Amino acid sequence: ADIPVIPDLEEVQEEDLAMQVAAPPSVQVNRVLTYQDLDKDLMKYAAFQTLDGEVDLKLLTKVLAPEHELREDDVSWDWDHLFTEVSSELVTEWNLGQSERED
Repeated sequence: ADIPVIPDLEEVQEEDLAMQVAAPPSVQVNRVLTYQDLDKDLMKYAAFQTLDGEVDLKLLTKVLAPEHELREDDVSWDWDHLFTEVSSELVTEWNLGQSERED
């Protein structure tokens, strides 16, 4: 009676594991800063005005492009169209190189 028994696969399958749910992982989510927040922080904190305490970044921060100039519309890519376009450009460049070598 004290001898341990290895369970059969059928017995293990009979156990209802469907109701057991693993606990979700706990992940600390940091808030993603917006461009406006980054712009405010850039001008507000002196730490962003110099690099390593030696390089003055004030001139750079004055000429950085604003967000609305950097935004681009999302464009979907069609693989076949993109491959054909790049291939034709490469062939055209190769043909131009060949014709220049012949001249």
